[in-house]
Amino acid sequence: MDGGALLVTEKLAVHFPGAQGVLRAVDGIDLQIHKGEVLGLVGESGCGKSTLGKTLNGLIRAHAGTLQFADTDVTNLSVRGWRDVRRRLQYVYQDPGASLDPRWTIGRSLEEPLVIHTKLSAIKRRRQVQETLLAVGLRAEHAGLFPHELSGGQQRRVGLARILTLRPELVILDEPTSGLDVSVQATILTLLRDLRRQYDLTMLFISHDLSVVRMMCDRVAVMYLGRIVEIAPAAQLFAAPRHPYTQALLAAVPRPGDRHVIDAPLLEGDPPDPSAIPSGCRFRGRCPKGTDLCARSEPPFVPARPGHHTACHFAVS
Repeated sequence: MDGGALLVTEKLAVHFPGAQGVLRAVDGIDLQIHKGEVLGLVGESGCGKSTLGKTLNGLIRAHAGTLQFADTDVTNLSVRGWRDVRRRLQYVYQDPGASLDPRWTIGRSLEEPLVIHTKLSAIKRRRQVQETLLAVGLRAEHAGLFPHELSGGQQRRVGLARILTLRPELVILDEPTSGLDVSVQATILTLLRDLRRQYDLTMLFISHDLSVVRMMCDRVAVMYLGRIVEIAPAAQLFAAPRHPYTQALLAAVPRPGDRHVIDAPLLEGDPPDPSAIPSGCRFRGRCPKGTDLCARSEPPFVPARPGHHTACHFAVS
């Protein structure tokens, strides 16, 4: 991490109509992503991670709050306005194969963003496509193949190449290693580290795999039921988590060769329905420390130590 805030949200919210009422998928998020860092975003399935990522990229419109990118308020941009921003702020889908047109060659798919967002000549576009393919560990010949002719790992590389052709400043990666075997995961993670250095990238790394997040990220934000409940430097969060939810998540992660074991009960039960969020602390129904105070009062998001914030009545000691 080597710069100021590149992206900032204040009380960002995304609500959807649900069968039981309003579904609060993202419910008042205050977040900063600093230039040059990799920020991890973790939490159980359904906590709102992907919805938040897509909102930051303008794929989903915020219901309330503000979103700033590079000191510009982009909260209420038009579709045309977002098209200009997305050249600098890119989103990599969880399933890159599904985002590739099966009728287009890889070369055409990679060239299309350059056609839309730049005025480069056809020769310069193809040269940039070839350079980007090489940067992600593919060969120039892959440009002539179709998506079905690639392996899952190669499709992930194409997904990265597609957004890197535009030389973005911030990349949002949604579960970039899900569904891959361990050896392919390791290759993709090494590639991401190399690309971060080569292209001076800032990343939001959305994942449920805490072992991968620990390896890749500078800071980690923990999300529960539409809210950030803890955020800290990665080393600090993994060594001494303060929120009971974070403690329970980390207690379930095997840590070979690590003597330190987080003494916390494993998570039981499911999160509440996001259209019927309970009063007070939204984690209280699954928390071993829950009290009447937790039912009455929603805990504020406060510093537990420098650079380490959490939303728990009992986290600061």
